[in-house]
Amino acid sequence: MTNKLKYFIGNWKMFGDFSSFNIIAKINQFHQKNKKLNKSKIILCVPSTLINYFKKKLKLSSVLLGAQNCHHSKTYGSFTGSINSKMLKNVGAKYIILGHSENRLNGDTDDLIKQKIVSALEEKLIIIFCIGESFKDKKNGKTFSVLRNQIKSSLIKKFDLNKIIFAYEPIWSIGTNKIPKENELKRTVNFIKNEVKIFFNSKKKCIVLYGGSVNSNNISQLSKVTEIDGFLIGGASQSSKKFIDIIKNYYK
Repeated sequence: MTNKLKYFIGNWKMFGDFSSFNIIAKINQFHQKNKKLNKSKIILCVPSTLINYFKKKLKLSSVLLGAQNCHHSKTYGSFTGSINSKMLKNVGAKYIILGHSENRLNGDTDDLIKQKIVSALEEKLIIIFCIGESFKDKKNGKTFSVLRNQIKSSLIKKFDLNKIIFAYEPIWSIGTNKIPKENELKRTVNFIKNEVKIFFNSKKKCIVLYGGSVNSNNISQLSKVTEIDGFLIGGASQSSKKFIDIIKNYYK
């Protein structure tokens, strides 16, 4: 574990109501009380229905808010039930998750994800770009080729690399309590960082998170992979205790 900034990002998915602010309040209180957490950044990506309410309640907060997806259109239009990046920015989102495997499963192609990234960057949202392979891909030794293709097919070289956070989320790990082996995860994270450097022709190292069954029990094991810059946390982020325990155990 190094002293560089670490990200702890919660993805609430379809969860929460106004009373769920208590979860954020407890996480915020914990973060502000612990000076040793100055090297950590906490972001909670909540349902769009809660962003503005939470933003107004979080007047003195170190917790930042994000959205979980958006429509690709940059302007208003006849898209019933959809919300674009402009609307999310206006209600207080600073970050947005794009390319999550659940959205890919529901029809998000690489090209559609690219369009969403373009519109979100124009609204000055910071992208949390999810990539990851299926179990079949992993079994057939295609992990690296899948990740390379997702990077090349969804990004444009002119994108500002400083505005994109990469989240490696192997599909086979999400919600299964299975995580990659330490040496395997180290190799994959290094591969992503190298591919991004090549793609953007940049000397700057990108930020790469790990997501997939992250909990307070396995975070100590995950912390050994110092190449990881933080974590995208699913179900455990819906509980202030579980989320805080992950952070506590990481810094033990």
